Amino acid sequence: MERLIFSLAVLGTFVLGTAKTVAATPPPAVPVVEAEENVYNYDDARNGAGPMWCSGSTCLVRAGTNVFASGLETLRGVPPLNNCRWLLLGREAQGWRRLRAAPVGLTREPCPLAVFPPDRVFLSDNPTLAPNRPAGPSRPSLLEFSTTSINAPRVSSFPEWRGTPEFTEYTYRSLAADGEAKELILFANSGNETNTSWGVNWSFFDRTGIWAAKGELRWPFGNNYSPPRPIRICFPNVLLRNRAVYFCGVSTITEPNAAWREFKAGLKTSGPDYDSRRLFYIFSADITTGVFQDWVEIANREQTAGRITPGDLWVDDEGTVHIVWAEQAIGEPLREKFFPTAKQSHAINYARVRNGVVTLRRTLALAEEGGSQEIPSTPRFQITPEGRIFVFYFVQGREAAGKAVSENRLLEILRDGTPTEPVTVPLQHPLNTYFTATPRAGSPRSNTLDLLGLRVESPATVSYARVRIR
Repeated sequence: MERLIFSLAVLGTFVLGTAKTVAATPPPAVPVVEAEENVYNYDDARNGAGPMWCSGSTCLVRAGTNVFASGLETLRGVPPLNNCRWLLLGREAQGWRRLRAAPVGLTREPCPLAVFPPDRVFLSDNPTLAPNRPAGPSRPSLLEFSTTSINAPRVSSFPEWRGTPEFTEYTYRSLAADGEAKELILFANSGNETNTSWGVNWSFFDRTGIWAAKGELRWPFGNNYSPPRPIRICFPNVLLRNRAVYFCGVSTITEPNAAWREFKAGLKTSGPDYDSRRLFYIFSADITTGVFQDWVEIANREQTAGRITPGDLWVDDEGTVHIVWAEQAIGEPLREKFFPTAKQSHAINYARVRNGVVTLRRTLALAEEGGSQEIPSTPRFQITPEGRIFVFYFVQGREAAGKAVSENRLLEILRDGTPTEPVTVPLQHPLNTYFTATPRAGSPRSNTLDLLGLRVESPATVSYARVRIR
């Protein structure tokens, strides 16, 4: 029997979530920039991916005073799609240094990182098994490095899967770690861009060092599509804690609306035509059982062909799930013909989920026609040791007076769900897309915000920034 999809957009559930008592407002945060550095240069591999492709996971981790990043190196003379290799880089007193590189094995996607503090770093690799072909089968693997002996031989491990999934260069891998429990989980799609399977494969690595559980998370099903189909979910934010798994990602399927699909086919555009308009969340109380609860639809922009981009996910010490994402109201290619009177907007939205029910929704930042044109995007949580929740994001566009804006901002979400007034993070080189050293990958909660991303003015250089929240 199909799992029931709780479509909050259809049901019209919109809970503002007022608190009976509001905790005292903490002192405002002051972001202090402590470092801005180049990490490595990247050549466009022309394979549809790039250094920020695994945006739901991270390529940056912190282990004590050490910070590590994974990177992509495009190999000259090798045709796409599998024309890259992974890099492992570390930050030292003199700056960033390349520590390791894949000696063999070509790949397409960037390689997410995870960490078991204080000294174990993991890299998720997906080397092709057909290096002489543009595309073909691959075999996901997990590589382990010691921070105390980084040049020692790495430890390789191959996840165990249910059945025999056919992996290719399109895995949309997600890696999450419980740093305290020393356990991790890997999700990987099988099939390819034109073959949407019924679910995503997962494998769980336990504290004893074995792949102790495996299974398939079945996709939500789109009965209202013509024809009906599974809704592939990509770029998810995944969190693992005490063997509970929290998973939130966006629909990524071929345009399901026949009229819109036909219209866009006549436009002079290249690349696949995907629907990224529905945000779904699911939860497993104990991944070793393989049992997940029902899918919950967090956001939906189907009505006006908009776009949703996952931002981040966190579960606080009381068990409340916090979700943040970016949302565009209208699909621009379709706007003039299908939605001529609708107003465009761009927002960062926030929701809380408790026991499978959305208990609060808020808009944290908004740009709309007739109002602010400071467009917000790329929200990431920063969780402090005390459990305070900050949101770091990027803003571009024009302020009310017409002056161009391009900067990063920081706000805090208070206990009652109210956002504080945002403050500008005084980066000399703002980042418009980035990873953080997130606890979802095993890094500790911190008052220091570690960032790995692309600067507005130099998108071919992957850069690092460190911001202390004072």
